[in-house]
Amino acid sequence: MAGVNEKTCFNDETKEEILSRLKRAEGQLRGIQRMIEEERSCQDLVMQLVAVKSAITQVALTALSNQFIHCLSEAEVNGEPTAQITAKFIEIFKKLS
Repeated sequence: MAGVNEKTCFNDETKEEILSRLKRAEGQLRGIQRMIEEERSCQDLVMQLVAVKSAITQVALTALSNQFIHCLSEAEVNGEPTAQITAKFIEIFKKLS
């Protein structure tokens, strides 16, 4: 992506938030595996899958939002146009919805 720094741009608070969400999702996935092994109801299974999907989507949105803000800030400081960066991020955001 032109004009986009590929390195993650998280402050310590955001990094901890993302790691916490991922650990929670990891625990939920282990729980889902147990549910399958225990032959729990499909409704319970789907509810947990929806929760994991939501957690992962939140991680993606947080990461993408932070990267977007960072890229726009860098472009403005360097006097570069931001329209192309914005258009690329809009396309990525649409894929998450």
